[in-house]
Amino acid sequence: MTTAALPPPPHLRPAEIALFLDVDGTLLEIEHEPDAVVVPKGLLRVLQALHEATGGALALVSGRPLEQLDRLFAPLRLNAAGLHGLERRNLIAGTTRAERKPALFDQARDELARFAGERPGVMLEDKGLTLALHYRGAPEERDAASKAVHGLAEASAGALIVLAGKMVFELKPPGADKGHAIEAFLEEPPFAGRRPVFAGDDVTDEAGFRVVNAACGLSIRVGAAGERASAAVCCLDDVSTMHAWLADVIGNGGTRLTGGRAVA
Repeated sequence: MTTAALPPPPHLRPAEIALFLDVDGTLLEIEHEPDAVVVPKGLLRVLQALHEATGGALALVSGRPLEQLDRLFAPLRLNAAGLHGLERRNLIAGTTRAERKPALFDQARDELARFAGERPGVMLEDKGLTLALHYRGAPEERDAASKAVHGLAEASAGALIVLAGKMVFELKPPGADKGHAIEAFLEEPPFAGRRPVFAGDDVTDEAGFRVVNAACGLSIRVGAAGERASAAVCCLDDVSTMHAWLADVIGNGGTRLTGGRAVA
């Protein structure tokens, strides 16, 4: 793990790689509310071209549910791991999904909904298999939010764990993360036998970085160098730089993406 400045990723041949991409903070700018994000049409064109150039070995790896990813990136329907790997779709092999445990989950949801309702700027997002408590609109509530979520995890006796992200604490079942999702993809066509490449921006992406590093792949952190320690071996400054690098991978000189928007 290092906080030192990292080099940018090299140009890669899409026919040789399995490409895994986080969404929020990597492909899309983070907004105050998850539903406020917009996917530029230029990015859709680049992802479609990458899907074709990699022979289908492209997957989104996100904390969002698959249903949200499909809605955001429509009309594209891509290989994807949602909810940090709790659900995973390979367009060839099919879809797998963890089982929801209503009794435990519903009680935690009710308590966090009450917590968020008493604090303006705090928002609870029920993703079906996870609960995300966002405090981006009230950063002063970080400690209280952490205490509430960790208290529920402790009370669950290991049935729920806490995943901390950018201005969010998420409750989820154990046993799945982005690294495990990438490992599973790499055992299946069309990903098997290719060099894995994973780009992400958050602490929730570190498990994926470690997996691709161990597989002699390439891990790319999106964000300012020195923000925090990371297992990534390369770095891109921001979402716009990420867009430009993806366009470079496919040799796409006709579309330039700036600030999350397509420019002809």
